[in-house]
Amino acid sequence: QVQLVESGGGSVRPGGSLRLSCVASGITFSMYTTAWYRQVPGKERELVASTGFLSGTTYLESVKGRFSISRDNAKNTVYLEMNSLRPEDTAVYYCNAWMSLGRRYEYWGQGTQVTVSS
Repeated sequence: QVQLVESGGGSVRPGGSLRLSCVASGITFSMYTTAWYRQVPGKERELVASTGFLSGTTYLESVKGRFSISRDNAKNTVYLEMNSLRPEDTAVYYCNAWMSLGRRYEYWGQGTQVTVSS
């Protein structure tokens, strides 16, 4: 059974920082494109950051320079370092992994809440 488990969410003041982690079991992250998405009520889920060996690294425009996605393949873990947080960053953040090998394989974590408020 494949499982992605996020951690590291919480409540912070504007300008603060959080580091999200996503640990995978049942798959090897190095074979996948891994990503972080976020969603707030009433809005579409949006891609925050993505990284993969072939796909490279991409960021949502509004988080460029503030967020950093990284992957430790030895630990089978993906991170999202979030700095200079803003209230509009408040959302549930989801870990995602996908690959295509004849058919598409895609997995999601359960989500972790990030709240930025004063």
